[in-house]
Amino acid sequence: MSTIKNDLVLRAAQGLEVERTPIWLMRQAGRILPEYRALREKFPDFKTYIKTPEAVVEATLQPIKALGVDAAIIFSDILVIPEAMGLNYEMIEKKGPFFPKKIQTNADIDNLSIANPDESLLYVTQAISLTKKELNNSLPLIGFAGAPWTIFAYMTEGSGSKTFSTARKWLYCNPEYSHKLLDKITTSTILYLKSQIRAGADLVQIFDSWAGILPPSHYSEFSLKYIAKICDAITEVPITVFAKDAYFARAEMAKLNCQVIGLDWCMDIAESRTLIPNKTLQGNFDPCNLYASKEVIKKETEKMLESFGKSKHIANLGHGLYPDIEADKVKYFVDVVKNYQFN
Repeated sequence: MSTIKNDLVLRAAQGLEVERTPIWLMRQAGRILPEYRALREKFPDFKTYIKTPEAVVEATLQPIKALGVDAAIIFSDILVIPEAMGLNYEMIEKKGPFFPKKIQTNADIDNLSIANPDESLLYVTQAISLTKKELNNSLPLIGFAGAPWTIFAYMTEGSGSKTFSTARKWLYCNPEYSHKLLDKITTSTILYLKSQIRAGADLVQIFDSWAGILPPSHYSEFSLKYIAKICDAITEVPITVFAKDAYFARAEMAKLNCQVIGLDWCMDIAESRTLIPNKTLQGNFDPCNLYASKEVIKKETEKMLESFGKSKHIANLGHGLYPDIEADKVKYFVDVVKNYQFN
């Protein structure tokens, strides 16, 4: 039995009976909260912020107090993995990630190392240990990493992109070295997630943010294959796989050795239940719905909950919170979920 006081998310992830639908939110620690913005201003840049364990603990815990969610997710970034492998990144304010040197040649891939999380990612595991201590078994703590394809996309493109055409060119023109890079990222990610679990993470989530830009055959070969390797390697805690826009891969994702599949807001709930019958589903409220009136939010939230049903569902958004959404609307959404009673 779990020793965590509110273990709704953990039980729902395992498909066990719950008294109500649990809820947490992607990007719940972030710019919608004034206390987060105040904390962020104390640091010269984002990377200094996420490499300061005490600040990470505070940012991780802020939404627990402000929103009343049922789980904490460690405040970090998926691009800590390329940096730990030897490819430095910068986070440009209001623009996003940028790699001063991106992967351009086979030699660049050969020169990358496998991440050693006990050294290069110690700031993350320290933050997890400190957060677990502060949570004092009140709620579960979620760890996470980017899916290998999404990390590959940033490392080869060098920044965000609407098309990721440079990253996708690699798959067509140099599949052998594409697989070599994906293998290195996958091995690094497995080691990283295991270090998070040793530090105290109760669940882990894999974010495949750029899943939807690949054709189905490439998604199977260059993404899902590597997500499957991670799922097979992580046996200690429940795993959630969230693949944005990968509606075409849901039947394949049902075969993954994970407990939870996250749905974005464009994935039909009933259809997803049919395609993924034996797993817990997470999602899939449209973040833009939170710009609406509270009446609309309530109506749409209850409609979502009824569609998923009372079991095997963790309420969440279909993507992360947007920074200009009002915090009181987010809190209202959380409260509607927590107070909903199924007939």
